[in-house]
Amino acid sequence: MEKAKLLNMTRQRGWRITGVALLYMGMLALSGCARDTPEDALRVQLQQMEQAATAREPRAFMDGVAEDFSGEGGIDRAALHNLLRMQLLGNAKVGVTTGPLQVEMQGDRARVSFSAVLTGGSGRFLPDAAQSYAITTGWRVEDGDWRLYYAQWEPNL
Repeated sequence: MEKAKLLNMTRQRGWRITGVALLYMGMLALSGCARDTPEDALRVQLQQMEQAATAREPRAFMDGVAEDFSGEGGIDRAALHNLLRMQLLGNAKVGVTTGPLQVEMQGDRARVSFSAVLTGGSGRFLPDAAQSYAITTGWRVEDGDWRLYYAQWEPNL
């Protein structure tokens, strides 16, 4: 019975960690633009988060995450930060290929949805084989800057 509990906990943890990797790697697909429109400003924020992730700077990445962030499986901002650090420490290289972005602007809020294929890993946290996910993120303006306040991801079957 203990073995089954441990296996279930390990699977849940792996799912969350994979989601965090997808979340920050999905940001890699967005290119920077001048701050002409709210959507352009959102893309700039995403690019800054991408640069922080690829530079292996989780604290700088987290500057783009709202204090009240909630994500897949109920993770909060602190858990996202910890999972991101574990990903960066546990994997020398992670690859992602994202599909087209769907950006829906709603005043000072936005929704960005995309698909992503995650590859790589060392067998510790990420699969060595590819897995495709559907990702939806929620953004809002706080003190003039876009902040990630919500993220959901699920495997594409």
